[in-house]
Amino acid sequence: MSAISYKRHRFPPQIIAHAVWLYYRFPLSLRLVEEMLMERGIVVSYETIRRWGKKFGADYARRLRRKQPSRDDIWHLDEVVITIAGRKYWLWRAVDQDGYVLDEIVHNRRNAKAARRLLTRLLKKQGAAPKRIITDKLRSYGAAKRQVMPDVEHRSHKGLNNRAENSHVPLRKRERVMQGFRSPGSLQRFVSIFSALRNLFVPPHSKRSALATHIHRLRAMAEWKAVTAIS
Repeated sequence: MSAISYKRHRFPPQIIAHAVWLYYRFPLSLRLVEEMLMERGIVVSYETIRRWGKKFGADYARRLRRKQPSRDDIWHLDEVVITIAGRKYWLWRAVDQDGYVLDEIVHNRRNAKAARRLLTRLLKKQGAAPKRIITDKLRSYGAAKRQVMPDVEHRSHKGLNNRAENSHVPLRKRERVMQGFRSPGSLQRFVSIFSALRNLFVPPHSKRSALATHIHRLRAMAEWKAVTAIS
């Protein structure tokens, strides 16, 4: 990919990247990010921070290194309802055995068509089928699995799918801070950036010691600086 261009922006890349990192990495509102920057002598409006996130956040997310897929991976699939302007939408999410978010889609239905769309996107993105998939008792998953990956083992049990259900918690916290989402499109844009940063900075479940977490964060910050072209 070509280098990220910060031309015609009054603030240096370090400030722009830092503001985007604060907003998507932590449960902070735009006004709180504005206040935190002001404390450091940087006067910028929350609306400018929002535009930075929309313009640069998606570009950063595309450049972040993704986890290499494996045929031994286990996909945990789940869906959660999100109300936008009085209407219900469903956020369908897939995570692997380490809690790494593989993909997310926003759909206005909770049916086999939406589940099939998620599985089709996952196969295209990952390039290989998993060892097994784990879902809750929703029958739509079984119908979609039989069409898209009939040879993959499928376990359907609510108690086995805590990993996928727990992955919704950080987004629920952000939803409360942001006082909801304005449109399905804005939700889809937000989760694609939000999950990419979480994948980078949150260590996998297998690396929870203090030393492993510290090393993981150092490597994540180094990659973030490389991606955002800051020193």
